[in-house]
Amino acid sequence: MGAKPDMALKLSSRNAGLIGLDITATSVKLLELKPSKKGFKVMSYAVEPLPANAVNEKNLQDVEAVGEAIRRAVKRSGSRTKACAVAVPSAMVITKVIQMPDDLKDHEMDAQIQLEADQYIPYALEEVNLDFQVLGPSEEANGMVDVLLAASRSENVEDRTAAAEIGGLDVKVVDVEPYTTEGAFQLIKHQLPHEGQDQTVAILDVGASMTSLCVLRDQQLIYTREQPFGGKQLTEEIMRRYGLSYEDAGRVKRVGGLPDNYDPEVLTPFRDLMVQQANRFLQFFFSADKNDYVDQIVLAGGCTGIPGVDELIEQRIGTPTVIADPFSQMTVASDIPTQRLKGDGPAMMIACGLAMRGADQ
Repeated sequence: MGAKPDMALKLSSRNAGLIGLDITATSVKLLELKPSKKGFKVMSYAVEPLPANAVNEKNLQDVEAVGEAIRRAVKRSGSRTKACAVAVPSAMVITKVIQMPDDLKDHEMDAQIQLEADQYIPYALEEVNLDFQVLGPSEEANGMVDVLLAASRSENVEDRTAAAEIGGLDVKVVDVEPYTTEGAFQLIKHQLPHEGQDQTVAILDVGASMTSLCVLRDQQLIYTREQPFGGKQLTEEIMRRYGLSYEDAGRVKRVGGLPDNYDPEVLTPFRDLMVQQANRFLQFFFSADKNDYVDQIVLAGGCTGIPGVDELIEQRIGTPTVIADPFSQMTVASDIPTQRLKGDGPAMMIACGLAMRGADQ
């Protein structure tokens, strides 16, 4: 499997020159950002499709195939950077906020957490990768700080590390997907009233096979949930209805060319299903939170390319809705196809959050 990253779940460190590598159910997304005077510049970027079933609901079933796709993405991007950051989904990570004395140095806190971690982690410690981040002074006790613990079973980290190595990259940071989305929020906050301050913002990322909800209050992550649902269902319905292969169905879904009955009989029901799913995710949040509203919905993920879905969600749910546009204030290297980058933007939120980890501002 190769060497593990120095710290397997780095929640806060930043490294100069990092590729953000997002491994999804249908593709690997590669992005490299460089700080500029006004924000960031996109230095390299590629999206490489994965073979069917190489990844199943975020589990890497065929590490070799994922690694070869990463190799192709690196080649296509032209990047010479070898260090990369990857993320594990929230379902594979246990997080817990604990209180620790505020006068402990980092190495002392690390030692104490290692001693006490078995109280919080339901796995044998030799089976997990563990990291922590100090969040700030605790509201529960004087002289204490809140510390975020994050642990993931080692195989979740090792599969991603191994795939990256096959692709010629070296994993330096392993993050947790909702926290990368929280980081990437800085790139889209200008799209929202008051930049999301004093606001509750729901970021709904509808991918190929998984949908995730991250809720931020005052730009801080307060809730996350993930469930199987995504554009794959639309692709499979196109296959079934029109007798196409999975690849052909995916292609015509993107570029068009389907019969006249496609919009009313296939696409409209799927749009309605997206609205139902969005509403369902919000109801889960409302039942977990004492407030029963959000001020703003941000749509991310590949399914945002379905025309009119943002207006439909806003109209049916009654909450202002925008589509994430993380590249709108960035400059772009001259060899990168700007239109394609912009089109992929809503699906690149996690890649953006990971790439930002290497761009020390």
